[in-house]
Amino acid sequence: MVEIAKPGQSDKEWLLREDHHVGEAWISRCIDLGEYLIAREHGKIVGFLRFSRFWGRIPYMEMIRVLDGHRRSGVGTALFLAWETEMRESGARLLMTSSECDESRPQDWHRRNGFSETGSIELPGIQTVPEVFFLKKLD
Repeated sequence: MVEIAKPGQSDKEWLLREDHHVGEAWISRCIDLGEYLIAREHGKIVGFLRFSRFWGRIPYMEMIRVLDGHRRSGVGTALFLAWETEMRESGARLLMTSSECDESRPQDWHRRNGFSETGSIELPGIQTVPEVFFLKKLD
């Protein structure tokens, strides 16, 4: 069974190791602001979802990651549904996420979870391929 929770400072070392796309300052910031969810199975962390707010308003799922060996078992969906519920309860009416244009599996996952493609941008010097953005309206 998957347990979804907010991480504490005691989970920071795991996040530093597994969320290597951002630095320690951003990880600390996200923990302090409650912008992480972690998934545990049998007491061990097996995945996380990190988010922020686009323009300070729209919940933006920056990263969702499930460890090898735990993928395709519902962990990512559990993380996403917990986040979606939290955002809806906080008054959000729109969710946002993105992926690189050549990442078909993440894009398929976003679509299965109710997101629609809304456009893309090129980020020269940052990425070699465009970033595709997705939105999901909450009722």
